Amino acid sequence: MIDPNHPFYEPLWRRLLIPAICAVWVAFELLAGEPIWAAIVGAIGIYATYKLFVERR
Repeated sequence: MIDPNHPFYEPLWRRLLIPAICAVWVAFELLAGEPIWAAIVGAIGIYATYKLFVERR
């Protein structure tokens, strides 16, 4: 779903912003009392972090 070698993800600020937005969304969902949605968004954030920082060539 995420191609870490795509030119869109070249700037570091974009690669940092995506997991950061997911983290803020997780906090919002937890404060709203929705732990299932928080877990789903948290998993997406972990996946994005892995693809953009670990798997990136």
